[in-house]
Amino acid sequence: MPSLAGGQQKEPASEPGLWSRTKCERYTKAWQIALARSGPTGLGAAFLTEHEAFLASGCSAPARVCPRSAEELALANVMVIAAMNAGMASTFLPFACRRAD
Repeated sequence: MPSLAGGQQKEPASEPGLWSRTKCERYTKAWQIALARSGPTGLGAAFLTEHEAFLASGCSAPARVCPRSAEELALANVMVIAAMNAGMASTFLPFACRRAD
């Protein structure tokens, strides 16, 4: 079974932007694996659309993917663990729920 974290960690290269691209590639692969394992049940359109926008931005869009259902929260938690295992800081992740004023 493939690892969600993407295997062995490597030191970030000194080329500007390379580490950001590497993190996004690792995260995207982990997302595909986690989504395939969990399936779409319980995942809302807003959650999936916002997450897709994050990936399409090269993983640079502001964090605005808000998990609301139990299934969304479980998938977000899997992604937090996968990201940490792949050497990414928690600030990289797209998950955040903003309070409406």
